[in-house]
This record gives sequence, structure tokens and C-alpha cells, in this order.
Amino acid sequence: MPIYEYRCEKCRRTTSVLTTRVSERVEAVCAHCGGTKMSRLMSRFAMPRSEESRMESLADPSKMGDIDENDPKSVARMMKRMGKEMGDEFSGPEFYEAVEEIENSGDLGDEGSGEDDL
Repeated sequence: MPIYEYRCEKCRRTTSVLTTRVSERVEAVCAHCGGTKMSRLMSRFAMPRSEESRMESLADPSKMGDIDENDPKSVARMMKRMGKEMGDEFSGPEFYEAVEEIENSGDLGDEGSGEDDL
């Protein structure tokens, strides 16, 4: 059973659609905003990597050079890279919602509160 991914032209988020057979015609609807103007994406494929390999990649200093901890957009970009590197078991809808909230709000939180929103 194939799974197709679509990007919503309205909210730019990805929606996966499961079909029962390859020849089935799909009328994709965005699961996030209900939009119907969708673009089909090239599907990803799984490539097994060890957790150690993923952690080494994240620790590579050359990948951290453009991070400004005072800039929410910079932190959000870094978090997106981390989510992609760690894979689906780490990043999900809640993760990307939190990243988008940081990116859109321009606020990294109250450092003095001691609360961890993520």
C-alpha cells in the first residue's frame, strides 16, 4: 500500500496519504488547514543509520557555525536540522509546531522562568 506525501500550497505543511493500490486516484486534502491545492512530493526512503552515527553528525562543529542563539529563526533552523537527523522517532507534528512557534513568535522564551516549553 503506497503512501504519498503532498505539500499544501496554503500552509506549506506536509500531509501523507495512504492508498490501497498504486493505480488509485488521490484527492489530497491538507490535514492541517483543510486546503485542497496540494503538490505531490518526492517520497523519502529509509536508510538505516545507527544512533551513534546520527549523534556524531549533530556534533560536527561545521554544522553549527551559523547558529545565533539570540536569533529565533537561527535556532529554529538548527532544530529542524536536528529533527531531520534524528528521524521520525524524534520529530513529529508536535516538534514541528514548537519549531514554527519559535520561528514565528521571534521569542526564545523567558530565560529567567526556568520553564522548558520544548
